[in-house]
Amino acid sequence: MAHYAPSKQPAPRYDLLAQHEETEIAKARQELVREPYVAHGRDATWVGDHIARVVENPAPMWWYIAVSIAGGVAGLTGICVLYLISTGVGVWGENKSANWAWDITNFVFWIGIGHAGTMIAAILYLTRQKWASGINRAAEAMTIFAVMCAGVFPAVHVGRVWFAWYMAPIPNGNAIWPNFRSPLLWDVFAVNTYLGVSIMFWYVGLIPDAAAMRDRIKNKILKYFYAVICLGWRGSARQWANYEFCYLMLAGVATLLVITTCTVVSSDFSTSVIPGWHGTIFIPYFGVGAIYGGFCMLIILLVPIRKLYELQDLVTLRHIDMCCRFTLLMGLFVAYIYGMEFFIAYYGGNPNERFTFTDRVYGPYWMTWVVMMFCNCVVPQLFWSKRIRRNPWAAFVIVLFPSVGMWLERYVIIVSSIHRDFLPSSWGMFYPTWIDILTFTGTFGIFFLMYLLFIRFLPVIAIAEVRSVLPEANPHEAPMIVRDERNGASHD
Repeated sequence: MAHYAPSKQPAPRYDLLAQHEETEIAKARQELVREPYVAHGRDATWVGDHIARVVENPAPMWWYIAVSIAGGVAGLTGICVLYLISTGVGVWGENKSANWAWDITNFVFWIGIGHAGTMIAAILYLTRQKWASGINRAAEAMTIFAVMCAGVFPAVHVGRVWFAWYMAPIPNGNAIWPNFRSPLLWDVFAVNTYLGVSIMFWYVGLIPDAAAMRDRIKNKILKYFYAVICLGWRGSARQWANYEFCYLMLAGVATLLVITTCTVVSSDFSTSVIPGWHGTIFIPYFGVGAIYGGFCMLIILLVPIRKLYELQDLVTLRHIDMCCRFTLLMGLFVAYIYGMEFFIAYYGGNPNERFTFTDRVYGPYWMTWVVMMFCNCVVPQLFWSKRIRRNPWAAFVIVLFPSVGMWLERYVIIVSSIHRDFLPSSWGMFYPTWIDILTFTGTFGIFFLMYLLFIRFLPVIAIAEVRSVLPEANPHEAPMIVRDERNGASHD
C-alpha cells in the first residue's frame, strides 16, 4: 500500500464569499483612515514657502491677461452707471407692471454670495472643522468683494444718486428723516454692519500671515505695506492668546449677523402683501440659497487657482469633495423649499397665491422656472457620485449650473410675482435693456478684478491656520523625521 505524506502547501480557498468579505473589510478600514489636511506629508516650512511664493514670485502672464479682461468688463458697470445718472432710471427695463426687476435681482444675488463666505468661514471655525483651514481665506475675501458688488445696485436705483445720503439718519437742512419702518432702510443698516464685521473678521485672520510676509518679502514698498497691516505682530504667546480670543468673538458675531442680514433682506419681500412674497418661509429660503450659491462660487474660485498656482497639496481633493457635499445638501434643501412653496400656496386657500405660483409654471416666464429647477435641483444630484466630487474640473462645470440657477431663482421670485397683479388690465412683461445687462455683467468684472488683486498681494491661503492642522503642530504626535538629502543624515 502506497504511503502518501501530507502536503505542506496551504489548501486553495474556494470560499469566494469569504474572500469578498475580507476585501470589503480591507476597503472599509482604508476608508476609515482620514486623509491628511495637507497632502504628501508637507511640513510647516514647505507650507509657508509654497503659499508665500504666490506673492513673492513675479506675476505670471495669465494674471496680467486676466486682470486686463476683468478690468475691461468692470468698466462696463462704470460706463452704464454714469449713463444712468446722466439720463435717468428710464434707461432700465422696469415698467408699471414690473417696477422691481433686474436691479434688485442682482442685489439679492450678490448679497447671497456675500452671506455665504463669512458663514462658511465663521461657522466652520466655530465648529472646529479643521479641513476648512485651506478655504477660509478665500471664503472671507469672497464675502467682501460680493457685498461691494451688491452695493452698486441700491446706490443707483434710488434715481437721484446725489440724494442717496438721505438714507442715513443724519440731520439735514430739509428735516427729512428715513422711514424706519421700511425694510429697505433695514437693508442699509444690516448690510453696512455686516460688511464692517466681515472686513474685521477677514483682517484679523490676516494679521499673522501679514507678519510672515513682512519678514520674508524683499520689495521695500511691500515690506512697509505688510509692516503696517500686521500691527506689530511678533508671534508672542500673549499675542496669540489675544488673537484666538478676538477671532473667536468675531466669528460668533459674524454668524449672528449673517442670520440677521438674511432675515432683513428676506423682509424686503415677506413683509409685503404681494402674493408670492408674503411668506414666513423666506427667511430660511434666503439663508439656504445664500449658502448654496456661496459654495458654488467658492468652488469656481478655488479650482482654477489650485491648478494655476500648484496648490493641490493645500487645497486637496478632500476640500473639493467636502464643498461638493455641502452643495448637494443645500441643493436638496432648496428643492424641498420649492416644493413647500407650492404646497403652502395650495393649502393656504388664497386664490391669488395659487394663481401666482401657477403662473410661474404655465405663465410667460415658464421657461425661466424650468431652467431654474433643472439647474438648482437636478444637476447637483450628480454629486452623489464620489468620482465626480473628486474630479475638480467636473465639479467646476457642475456648479456653474446652480450659480446660474440661483440668479434665476431671484428673478423668478421678483418678476413673476409682480408682473401680473390684481388688475389684469395692468399686466405687462419685463424685458431687460442693454444697460441692465451690461451693468450686471460689469459687476462680475469688479468681483474677479478685486479677487485677482487679492491673490497677488495677500496670501490666498491662511498660512497660520494650515500650519496649525499639521501633525507636527500636535504635541502628542510622534516627531517628524526630516532627511537632509545633501549628506544623507536625518534628524527630528
